[in-house]
Amino acid sequence: MANIKSSQKSIKQEAKRGAKNSSEKSAVRTEAKKVMKAIEKKDAVDKSAVEAVFKGFVKKIDQASIKGAIHWKTAARKKSRLAKKLNAVISQ
Repeated sequence: MANIKSSQKSIKQEAKRGAKNSSEKSAVRTEAKKVMKAIEKKDAVDKSAVEAVFKGFVKKIDQASIKGAIHWKTAARKKSRLAKKLNAVISQ
């Protein structure tokens, strides 16, 4: 642990921010898994249900991007890749 008071405070702040960012990233990964699971159900592809799950993912990743937990270009790339998979399944 640091001896200087300002260093001690910054260490605590970094830990708090790191925990918050980790939580945001985890939530984004969970939403992405939900979308993939909905897409993989090929026998019962309900377009509106899959699109609703995808909208939830987009909302969650945009929030994480705005908060700074995820870079905005990373968010855009992940949304684009999942949208491609979603469109491929829906168009069939």
